[in-house]
Amino acid sequence: MEPSRLSFALFILEFLICLIPLYSSDDHGTGCPESRNSSLLNLNHTYEFSMLQHQLRGVMTVEDGCSFRVRQFDMLEGSDVRWWGASGEEFENLTKGFVISDQILNKTYANESFVVSLRKNVTWDQIKVVSVWDLPTASDFGHVVLGNSTNSSDFLPAVQTKGQPTMLENCRVLSENYRVRWTLNENEDTVDIGLEAAIPFVNYMAFGWANPTVSSKFMFGSDVTVTGFREDGMPFSDDFFISEYSECMIGKDGTAEGVCPDTVYEPSDQESVNNTRLVYGHRRDGVSFIRYQKPLKSVDKKYDFSLNPNSKMTVIWALGLIKPPDSLRPFYLPQNHGSTYGHLTLNLSERVNNCVGPLDAQDKQDQDLVNADKKEPLVVTVGPAIFYPNPPNPSRVLYINKKESPVLRVERGVPIVFSLQAGHDVAFYITSDPIGGNATLRNASETIYFGGPEAEGVQASPTEMTWAPDRNTPDLVYYHSIYTQKMGWKVEVVDGGLPDMYNSSVLLDDQQVTLFWTLSDNSISMAARGEKKSGYLAIGFGREMVNSYAYVGWVDDYGNGRVNTYWVDGKDASNIHPTNENLTNVRCKSENGIITMEFTRPFLPSCVNGDMPECKNIIEPTTPLKVIWAMGAQWSDSHLSVRNMHSITSSRPVHVLLMRGSAEAEEDLRPVLAVHGFMMFLAWGILLPGGILAARYLKHLKGDGWFQIHVYLQYSGLAIVFLGFLFAVAELRGFYFSSLHVKFGLLAITLVIAQPANAYFRPKKPSSPGEEGSSKRLLWEYVHVLTGRCAIIVGIAALITGMKHLGERYGDEDVRALVWALVAWFLIMALITIYLEYRQRKRRGNRTPGRSNWVLGSNGEEEDIDLLSPSRVAEKESRSSERMEVQLEPLSNR
Repeated sequence: MEPSRLSFALFILEFLICLIPLYSSDDHGTGCPESRNSSLLNLNHTYEFSMLQHQLRGVMTVEDGCSFRVRQFDMLEGSDVRWWGASGEEFENLTKGFVISDQILNKTYANESFVVSLRKNVTWDQIKVVSVWDLPTASDFGHVVLGNSTNSSDFLPAVQTKGQPTMLENCRVLSENYRVRWTLNENEDTVDIGLEAAIPFVNYMAFGWANPTVSSKFMFGSDVTVTGFREDGMPFSDDFFISEYSECMIGKDGTAEGVCPDTVYEPSDQESVNNTRLVYGHRRDGVSFIRYQKPLKSVDKKYDFSLNPNSKMTVIWALGLIKPPDSLRPFYLPQNHGSTYGHLTLNLSERVNNCVGPLDAQDKQDQDLVNADKKEPLVVTVGPAIFYPNPPNPSRVLYINKKESPVLRVERGVPIVFSLQAGHDVAFYITSDPIGGNATLRNASETIYFGGPEAEGVQASPTEMTWAPDRNTPDLVYYHSIYTQKMGWKVEVVDGGLPDMYNSSVLLDDQQVTLFWTLSDNSISMAARGEKKSGYLAIGFGREMVNSYAYVGWVDDYGNGRVNTYWVDGKDASNIHPTNENLTNVRCKSENGIITMEFTRPFLPSCVNGDMPECKNIIEPTTPLKVIWAMGAQWSDSHLSVRNMHSITSSRPVHVLLMRGSAEAEEDLRPVLAVHGFMMFLAWGILLPGGILAARYLKHLKGDGWFQIHVYLQYSGLAIVFLGFLFAVAELRGFYFSSLHVKFGLLAITLVIAQPANAYFRPKKPSSPGEEGSSKRLLWEYVHVLTGRCAIIVGIAALITGMKHLGERYGDEDVRALVWALVAWFLIMALITIYLEYRQRKRRGNRTPGRSNWVLGSNGEEEDIDLLSPSRVAEKESRSSERMEVQLEPLSNR
């Protein structure tokens, strides 16, 4: 055989092998062992699915002990939907059920038929209820109860009215969002009609028969049934007659005209004229469904028409708003239908079903909505479950402000007060788990945002608790009882406005960008909002874009908000380098071209490699943060080019005072700092050191000149230090201890202020030249000298760190030269001090040791003795033991 033919034969063989499973799936009975067949198995019985959620419809037939068949199956898509088995249809039994098939219902189904195989470890003996079940929300979309059969071996056309009320034999599309379903009961001379529309709750559905004698203007004189829902959520179905194209009006004589209920035309015979009987009604997923029954032959010949099931008759329909009853007209009245109306011909006996798939409403939220107000507390109670939105559910559920399990809408940053009155057995909490009832009991995890076992109270003694959702709270959370599953419902967390979500905000330069922030222990949450339309918004930390850390927010081509971080070291696109900062709670959105971005970052970046640029991007809350901004037309996650350059930017940075919650535009403070620096140099570099030198090296001069010089220089230096300090604080509007310069400066000022106070409390010196000084005097001298010298050393350190701080702030190249000049000055001062110290020690060496020569009348003390010399005490002791020689001149020998 040729290779080509061989390949073709192998291909055909593989194709046939692939077809074998497809054919075997239709005949599951042949492969099912008899051991799995149950005595309870009721084959060839059709079960109708109830509709609880997601517009579920369909019928089910048990095939054998291993499978069942589903036909004409409709369902809106869920998240993780499975076939579910339970021992009963009660809440406790359903929630304790189990998955019975590996099939995942992960799409929208439209009139589909298929066979479902049970898991190998599942038998029909275990199953009383088969449900379509959403696992994440524990939601029952619909189910059948095995044993409750329609008693029909035929498929859907033979379904009787004893089945599920949502199941009717025929369906006709009236408009894109409106359908009519019906089942003809000829033996009973009735027709069951189901109206189904994806409309708001406050709208009506109208359907009826036109006057058989007219060929145009079919609305006029027609017999119409108007259906809808009352304000309490209960359905209604009323028989109307259209006598005029107007709202129902009742004259003074009691006559009515317009679109009026039959009972208004004949108020004395309300039973016979209103021949419409409500059967069932519900609102599910934003879709209204109401089923009613109408007789084929009417007793009322004036306002109702007899229906011929075997002939084509013209029917009319309309949708529109409905007006609730009032004191003048105590009935629901349809308003103008606008353009949503029409007519068609219909034969009730014909089998029609052109309704493919479920109706999918745009707004599926029907539950009551409660908007939280920070002024009024939300009253939490319990009550009976009537319209609980997520079946199955317990018999009692949570009520908020007297509404059954409403959707609660809260705003980030707005505190909400709950008045808990649901009872001691209902502990209120807000959680990430859609089921509630303490997820840990189901081996699941949850995040609790508020409440807990202590959040309980009764009406006589309510407990008030406050919850303030913040920017980190997800958009959707749930309120429940911590003790019972599925008692509550959804909490929608919306952005009520950035000012409510953040503690502080400022306008940046040119008032084109608003910056918001909230400080926490180790991180800062920030938001930036542009005030004009742009393609992206960028903020940077630095004096200008070059050498700044940038945060860029934009919305990509897929509609996703993005925030990226960069280090910018130049003015070209190639100088924009992506960084890996640890950003959390990142959001970015564009509303009408206005970009808003949010993120949270730590004060200290978490860096593995300390050489990365982002490792230096440290935020110190006590230090002003220099912030700039830029906007442009478009941004890209990669391959930045000239097209991505900004079109507008800030003209100067703004200093954001994070702790104060304020900001100020950066000004050139170099003149201010220059004056401050000169004053401090004059004090710490000239006056104060000069005073110390005078006290140490001028005591050998007669008189107290050295003391006067010392005092004048010290007080002058102290005054200039104080003035320089006040000048800097006033111009800079405060100071921050985080700066090393400020720490040295404050310590130096503290030491220099201590000197005059120390001098004020100095003990008295000895009254006579030979008298020994007190220990207090000696201690004071040591403290005074040490404090002065330490003050000078710390002051010099403050001068040098101040110059360094000036260079870091403005990047001036001249600062380095000034620092070296300052160092040179103090080196010269050190050399002068060394020279003076040498001269003084030389002068001491020229004196006769061990002897003191006093001349009567000399009041001088040897003030030039070094107070810190260790030999001073020994010298004094030796002097006291020596004999003092006093030379007396004879008064007269004459």
